[in-house]
Amino acid sequence: MKIAVIGSGIVGASASYHLAREGAEVVIIDKAHQGQATAAGAGIICPWISRVENKYWYAIAKRGALYYSSLIENLKQDGEGDFGYRMAGALAVSSNPDELDVIEQNVRQKRADTPEVGEITRLTAAEARKLYPPLREDLQSVHVTGGARLDGRLLRDAMLNGAKRHGAVIIKGEGELVSQNNKVTGVKVNGDVIAADSVIVTAGAWAKELLAPLGIDLKIEPQRGQIAHLELNGVDTSSWPVVLPTSSHYLVAFEHSKVVVGATRETGSGYDYRLTAAGVKEVLDEALSVAPGLAEGTLKEVRIGFRPAGPDMLPLLGTVPAAEGLVIATGLGASGLTMGPYVGTLAAELALKRELELDLSPYDPLRKGLEAGVK
Repeated sequence: MKIAVIGSGIVGASASYHLAREGAEVVIIDKAHQGQATAAGAGIICPWISRVENKYWYAIAKRGALYYSSLIENLKQDGEGDFGYRMAGALAVSSNPDELDVIEQNVRQKRADTPEVGEITRLTAAEARKLYPPLREDLQSVHVTGGARLDGRLLRDAMLNGAKRHGAVIIKGEGELVSQNNKVTGVKVNGDVIAADSVIVTAGAWAKELLAPLGIDLKIEPQRGQIAHLELNGVDTSSWPVVLPTSSHYLVAFEHSKVVVGATRETGSGYDYRLTAAGVKEVLDEALSVAPGLAEGTLKEVRIGFRPAGPDMLPLLGTVPAAEGLVIATGLGASGLTMGPYVGTLAAELALKRELELDLSPYDPLRKGLEAGVK
C-alpha cells in the first residue's frame, strides 16, 4: 500500500514512521515552511496537571503521554539515540495554597486510573527551589514525577530517520492534492504526480489552504508563538523539572545549561514570521516573574512557531466522506507535542483502513458546531 504524507512536523513524522514500520510504501512531502510549530516548540508531556476540563481532550492527551514509552523503545530499536525526551518530573507552582489544593486533588484523581502519573508530593517553597533553584521564594508546588519534557526538533528528526530506515522517501516541495470523482488519488509536487492509495494531510497551520481546492473549509488558523531560549553558563540544568505556573506560560530545562521559556499565543497573527518587542517582553516578563533567578541567563535565541489552532481545543482528526482516500490530522494547537506522536499513529491506522481503539467522532475535522475563529 502506498501512502503519501503531506507535512513532516510531529504528527506527519509519527504517521510516516508508524506506516513505514508497518511495511507501507511511504512518501513524505514537505515545503519546510518558516514557523513550523514542531521546530519551535519545547514539549511538556504532563496532561495530568492541565486545567483543561474536557473529557475528549484528556482522553487523547492521556493516550498521547502514555504512547511515548513505546515510541522511545521503537526508536532505540531502530538505532536512534537522540530524541530529546526525558521524564524529569513537573512542578505546578503558585503562591496560593488554595490553587495548589485544587491541582493536587485533580492530579490524584487522575492517578487513580493512570498510575503512570507517578508520585505526587506537596512541596514547600524551599523544597521546590531545591528542584528548581531559580524559582521565586514564595512559590510552593505540587511535584508530579510522571511529567516529561521534549525537544520537538530532535524527536521529529529521530522519527523521520526511522521512517527513512524503513524505506520512506522525503520530497521537499509544496504538495497539491490530486483528486478525481470525489476520491483523492495522489499528490502533485515539483511538477510530478505521485499516485497514492491514501493521502494524510498533516500540514499543520497550512492545511486550510491545501484542502480549499477540494471544497473543504477547514476551521483552522495559524497562532503565532514566540519562545525564548536561555543559557545559564556553568549551571547543570539537565535534571530540572518542567515548571507550570497557573498562567499559560511554562519553563522547560534541558541539557547543556539550557532553559526554554514561553510562549505567546497570538491569535490573528497570520503567517507573520517576526519577533515582536511585545512578544519577547511578554515571554521574558512571565518567566522572570516565576523564576527571577534566570535573570542573568544569556538570551541565545527566540524562536517563532505557528500553532495549528482550531476553534476549540480538540484536534481535527479523521476522514472526509466527500473525499475518499483522504485523512486529516491537524489542529492540535498548544498540545501538539503531547498529542502529536499518538495522533500520528491514529492517522496512519486510518490510512491503512484499520479499526481504532478510540472513537474519533468527537475529533471529526468537519464536525458540527465548529465556528470560524480561534479560541
